[in-house]
Amino acid sequence: MIVSPDRKPLDRAFFARPVLDVAPDLLGRLLVRSTPEGPITLRLTEVEAYDGANDPGSHAFRGRTPRNDVMFGPPGHVYVYFTYGMWHCMNFVCGPVGTASGVLLRAGEVVDGVELARERRFSARHDKELAKGPARLATALGVDRAQNGVDACTSGDTPLRILSGTPVPSDQVRSGPRTGVAGEGGVHPWRFWIADDPTVSPYRAHVPRRRST
Repeated sequence: MIVSPDRKPLDRAFFARPVLDVAPDLLGRLLVRSTPEGPITLRLTEVEAYDGANDPGSHAFRGRTPRNDVMFGPPGHVYVYFTYGMWHCMNFVCGPVGTASGVLLRAGEVVDGVELARERRFSARHDKELAKGPARLATALGVDRAQNGVDACTSGDTPLRILSGTPVPSDQVRSGPRTGVAGEGGVHPWRFWIADDPTVSPYRAHVPRRRST
C-alpha cells in the first residue's frame, strides 16, 4: 500500500528534539483522533512551547508530580491536563526522557469529521471556531484525561496519531508571547501560529484572578 506523503506518521525522532524546534514544526501537521463514531482530523495552526525546568510557565518547572508525570516520559506521548475545574488541554511531550518539555496545542482547523466535532462544540458559531483555543480543541476532539499518556507515535492502534501533513514555510510562521502566562514565563515569545489563519486564537495577556473576600 502506498501512503500519501501528508498521511505519513511522524516518528518519535521528530519529538525527541528541543521543544523550540518541535513547536513551530508542528504547524500544518495533521492530528487524527479516532473515536467509536469515526475519525476527526485537525490541521494544527497554533501551538505554545513549554521548556520544563528552564521555564517558570511550565507545569514541570518545580519538578515531577503525579499530575505532570507523563511530561518526563518518552517523547511523542500525549500530556492532558484539567484546568479551571472544567476544561482539558492537550500537549505533546518533547525532548529526551527526563526533560519534561512539551508543546500545548492551541488551535487548529477541523479538516475531516466536522460533523462529529460540531456535536461536541455545538456552541461554535462557525467551523473556524470549532478548535480555536486549547480547551475548544480538546473538546472538539473528545480528548480528556483518559487520553493522558497515549503514545501518538506507536505503529499499533491508538486514539491519537500525528501525521506529516504539509509543513508551513518559515515565512508564514509568526511568534509572540504565550497567552495567559504570568510572571517571568510570560515574556517568552514561545507561541507560534500560521500567519493570517482564521482558526488562530486571539492573544490574551495574563490577568490575575481576584480572590473573593
